[in-house]
Formats: sequence, structure tokens, C-alpha cells
Amino acid sequence: MNNPRFPYKLYLVVSEANCKLGMLKVVEEAILGGVDMVQLREKHLNTEDYLRSARRLKTLTDSYNIPLVINDNLQVAQQVNSFGIHVGCNDIPPTVIRKTWHSWQSIGYSVEYLHQLQTEEAATADYLAVSPVFDTPTKTDTVNSWGLKGIETIRQLTTKPLIAIGGIGTGNVREVMNAGADCIAVISAICSAEDPQKAAYQLKEAIIKPK
Repeated sequence: MNNPRFPYKLYLVVSEANCKLGMLKVVEEAILGGVDMVQLREKHLNTEDYLRSARRLKTLTDSYNIPLVINDNLQVAQQVNSFGIHVGCNDIPPTVIRKTWHSWQSIGYSVEYLHQLQTEEAATADYLAVSPVFDTPTKTDTVNSWGLKGIETIRQLTTKPLIAIGGIGTGNVREVMNAGADCIAVISAICSAEDPQKAAYQLKEAIIKPK
């Protein structure tokens, strides 16, 4: 799909721990390979360390004019003036973020249950993450895997941009896009690669090639 409200196609989720070659090196190579958007997801850092990491990363992403999203920490997002924030159903709600942070540009919200699509939180979010599409060791705090049918179902129920994440690589990325995703998010497919730039390039080519 091609959603003009969300032009990004390849979305990289990173943490210090997940990047075998070092976070800044992986992110820079991934951007050169075609990543359009970066999310910093640090579940195990305190706010001070999270903020330090976010500032380093934002300096890099700003130099390439790539949007940086902060996962589930409004204080960090505000202090680094990130492009946006991404939250799940157990995090700070999008409705609260919208009232609290006035300079945000994008609020993402993860969907784990179909009934979430009918909530004010989903309506408030700028985009929705379908998480996870397939089982993956990097997404252990989720309830179920959606599969391709799940993406198709959600696509029929909302016009919001959809980001698909979880177990996606070059071998299945085209199927995921055909099912209705607007964008593919990855962690290990790039962060664990020996050559992050090449991995990103191959994913981007698979995403944008004709159906």
C-alpha cells in the first residue's frame, strides 16, 4: 500500500543491547541502506541512561533527516524533542500524550487485540503497529501472533497506517505488504546482521518491488 500520511516503508527498532556492532554504527549503516525511520526501544534502562542514549542517537538521525521515535518514555521523548513516541496498550495512553506533549509529530500505538481498534486510544494514534506478525524471540511481551490473515483483518477495519513487526525478513516481507501493511519494522533482521547496510538495502528492495 502507499499511504501519503505515512510515507515510511522501512522502520528500524533498536536498543544498545540488540546491536551487535554498536547502536550508532548499525543505525548509520541501516540509514545508508534505506531505513526511513528509527525507534529507540530501551526497556531496561533508567530514564537518565535512556535519555543519554536517545540524545546520541538523535544527533545521528537528525544529520540524515531521519525521524526518531522514542518507545514508551514520554519524558525522554520530550527532552530530546523526538519526532514521536510509540506506546503499547499497557503504556501511557495516546490520549494522555496528546494532552501532555504539544510538540509531538507522530504517536504510534501497538495493537494486540482487535477490540483495541474501537478504542479512543487507537483513534488518537497516528499509526498502528501490528505486533507481532510472526513469532520472534525479540518480542516476548505480546499475547498472540497475527499472521497474514490478522493484517488483512485489521486493514479492513481501519484506514490508519499499519506498521507490521515480528519475524519479518526478505523471505516474507512482500507477503506482509500485500496483506495490507504500509511499513515493515525490524529488529534482528538488521541489528544482528554482519552487514546492516546490505541487510537494510535488501529489505527495502523487497518492500518496494512490484507485487
